[in-house]
Amino acid sequence: MSLLHIAILAPLLYAAVAGMFGLKVKRLHTGWIVLPLPVFIFAYFLSRIPVVQQKGGELYEIPWIPSLNIQFSVVLDGLSLLFSLLISGIGMLVVLYSIYYMDKKKEAVHRFYVYLLLFMGAMLGVVLSDNMMVLYGFWELTSISSFLLIAFWYHRERSRYGAMKSMLITVFGGLAMFTGFLMLSIMADTMSVRELISRSAEIMNHSLFIPAMLLLLLGAFTKSAQFPFHIWLPDAMEAPTPVSAYLHSATMVKAGIYLVARFTPVFAGQQAWFWLVSGAGLCTLIYGSVKAVKQTDLKALLAFSTISQLGLIMSLFGLGSVSAYYSGTPEALYYTKATTAAIFHLINHATFKGALFMVVGIVDHETGTRDIRKLGGLMALMPITFTIAVIGAFSMAGLPPFNGFLSKEMFFTSVLNAAKLDFWSLDTWGVLIPVVAWVASIFTFVYSMMLVFKTFRGTYKPKELMKTPHEAPLGMLIPPVVLASLVVILGFFPGLVSHSLIEPAMAAVMPSLLSEGEQFDVHITFWHGWNLEIMMTLGVIVFGFIIYQLLGRFRLLSTPLSDRFTLNRLYDRSLEAYNRGSRRITKTYMTGSIRHYVIYIFAAFVLLLAYSIVQSGGLSVDVSGFAPISFYEAVVIIALIGSVLVLPFVQNRLIAIILTGMSGYMVTLFFVLFRAPDLALTQMIVETVSVMLFLLCFYHLPKLSKEQVKPSFKWVNAVISVAVGIMVTMLALGAASNPMFTAISDYYLEQSKPLAGGKNVVNVILVDFRGFDTLLEIMVLGIAALGIYGLIKIDSGDEILGFGARRVDTLLPGSNDVILRTISKLVVFIILTFALYLFLSGHNSTGGGFIGGLMTAAALVLLSMAFGLNISQKIIPVNYRTLIGAGLLIALLTGIGSFLFDAPFLSHTFDHFMLPLLGDTELATAVLFDLGVYLAVVGVTMTIIYSIGRDN
Repeated sequence: MSLLHIAILAPLLYAAVAGMFGLKVKRLHTGWIVLPLPVFIFAYFLSRIPVVQQKGGELYEIPWIPSLNIQFSVVLDGLSLLFSLLISGIGMLVVLYSIYYMDKKKEAVHRFYVYLLLFMGAMLGVVLSDNMMVLYGFWELTSISSFLLIAFWYHRERSRYGAMKSMLITVFGGLAMFTGFLMLSIMADTMSVRELISRSAEIMNHSLFIPAMLLLLLGAFTKSAQFPFHIWLPDAMEAPTPVSAYLHSATMVKAGIYLVARFTPVFAGQQAWFWLVSGAGLCTLIYGSVKAVKQTDLKALLAFSTISQLGLIMSLFGLGSVSAYYSGTPEALYYTKATTAAIFHLINHATFKGALFMVVGIVDHETGTRDIRKLGGLMALMPITFTIAVIGAFSMAGLPPFNGFLSKEMFFTSVLNAAKLDFWSLDTWGVLIPVVAWVASIFTFVYSMMLVFKTFRGTYKPKELMKTPHEAPLGMLIPPVVLASLVVILGFFPGLVSHSLIEPAMAAVMPSLLSEGEQFDVHITFWHGWNLEIMMTLGVIVFGFIIYQLLGRFRLLSTPLSDRFTLNRLYDRSLEAYNRGSRRITKTYMTGSIRHYVIYIFAAFVLLLAYSIVQSGGLSVDVSGFAPISFYEAVVIIALIGSVLVLPFVQNRLIAIILTGMSGYMVTLFFVLFRAPDLALTQMIVETVSVMLFLLCFYHLPKLSKEQVKPSFKWVNAVISVAVGIMVTMLALGAASNPMFTAISDYYLEQSKPLAGGKNVVNVILVDFRGFDTLLEIMVLGIAALGIYGLIKIDSGDEILGFGARRVDTLLPGSNDVILRTISKLVVFIILTFALYLFLSGHNSTGGGFIGGLMTAAALVLLSMAFGLNISQKIIPVNYRTLIGAGLLIALLTGIGSFLFDAPFLSHTFDHFMLPLLGDTELATAVLFDLGVYLAVVGVTMTIIYSIGRDN
């Protein structure tokens, strides 16, 4: 496993460490434990700058699902390096800032850092992944983790609303992007982005090319808050300020821009790509700048300013795509200036916007408000914060001598160049591009001045403030000071990033413009003479100053737009309509009757299978090759059928449970007769535990009474039951009579020992050949068990997070039978010993983690029945919900561990070792996975037993 893979996985794994540390150690702020990780990651990526400059990039692959052409492949080129530095560098400063912003006594900071680390790892996965399916997985993980971060203050209704809104919109875009990825993989016959770029010329005329482009851009526009999908970003400002500073300045909102930049080599040079990317960017630019001027909340102002700046960067990537149209000509390099400006402003925006978000957080933290109307006169009270605000806001406004001035001048150059083009209808509409850019820049100047002077200048209003303002602590000032310093340094010395970061990023975005051994030569200077760009800047300052002075006099400039015709209203009304419609549809079939649901399921099952059989030409059954039915099998069949036929006529629940268990034990006898000890043991223990669960559940129900039902009620039940039985029987006989291919069981029997080192084929299938299935199955079991626990606790009014008072009473007080108690003391240890034997021997003989876990659970159930749940829990003080998590974690880490040896996920190995006393012993890594299965099964079973047994 490469260090690049470790850089992605480390935050995801470290999140668990940070969470546990935060719960156990209360004295130290969890942020101090988290801080070293982004520092190390940032230092690692800094060390890779010379390598990327010289070699152009690095590619590392770990096989994951080779049969589906999915590898965990990561690539470090100029573009991914730039984003990785932003993610880890800004992340490092945000963690330091949050230590002083988040009060560990008032906030669940351990949870905050778990979410933050998950997001950091997901973002690194997005920008470093070369496989489109892996990229999509990390993409959706950013949506989930950002949802958790935005909803961190979940007790606030607006936080929950903003989190849900952001996830719905970004996940919708993510699904569209996923479909686009599938189309691209179909066209190019590859999941690799690098291979896709190399085959871009071959797929350009494919019928799926434009649909794939549109779907991919839908994902990018929703993630980067482009108009009209921008509406989630202002509501996401309900998150804590460190979250806003991280997600909305340098990371999440830049993911869509990264996607556009990464796929520019595939789609650049296309008219649709040019107009969609640049058009959406310019619309977002001017819309966001105008809306920002109308805001009175500082974070809302920064939210719309972020939307505007993202539009600026997006439009530059669109304008820069023209260079691919001129590929092979001198004009190509001329139009790459827009791409250079986009990459440079990407860096600049992260520095000044990150600093400004932190400034707003400081103002809110020290005054108790973000309302501009209540603020003013803070310059003398908070001089350092004021200085940072001036630097960040003036850079955002594009004023010298800050870095924002340089990229804004390059932006003006790019839009003026675009106006000179005479193709793609630019000779008609191109003149509007510089006009829109200039007008938007005026409003950018206005809201930048509002941010500084309405907050720090003017009249001091102490009665309007919730706190007495003062300068923030040093730890909270260091991160914005670092970012503000970079704003100044990059303004005076842009060459620090032009050669080290911008040139390699340009090579990654525009590889077709370079021949072998060539590289871009980027020079950024402050002064180019009295050109049109300087005149436009002077115009921005003059008109911006006039509009700023007139803000209070013209309602058009300061009054918010009507709420009657807004995209937010459209979103809310659409969501309400969907909810109403879904409720109406759901009410037609969700009657609350389990019988109705079973009828729907089985009727659909029978009808769909019958239709398939008819369409395929019928079903033939040939029983001539079947073995004859023995006497013992006939007896078991008669007993099984008898128990099932009697069941509907039983008037007592206890007898019904016994008959149900009897039918299960008859199946167990079948497995014994067919010489399948693993299946027999599993069926027997599952049946035993199931009977116990039935007893616990039915304990709460009223006495069974005879109900008067219509004959039609019984006939429907009978028809459905008989139809399902006949259908399943016919399918089983038909499948056995007409094998369409060689049974895979032969492969398992032959390869179980050579490939997996195990003689027990059933266990080898579970933990090795089909280990991924088993992993997902224990996850489903875990979710089901926790769901049962949560439903019971919520219904009973208990705290489900572990902080409330717990009941000590129990509805399973234990048996008064002295014989049962005495025998169980011995039998429990015998069963536990047998369970341990089954677990350890399962790889080569009957047993395994699943059976061993069920056997252990059976012993614990017996202990609980004999002595009661309270005494059982005192004897074995284990939190079984934690045991579920431990089992899942061990199983997952075993799968991930194979990456360390460049093997596919969940690959196992084995070897023979000479051990003291034991001699020649075979050890297999599958046993570790089996341990996870064992713990998860015990945890799931006992969580359900304890939850139902303790329910009131």
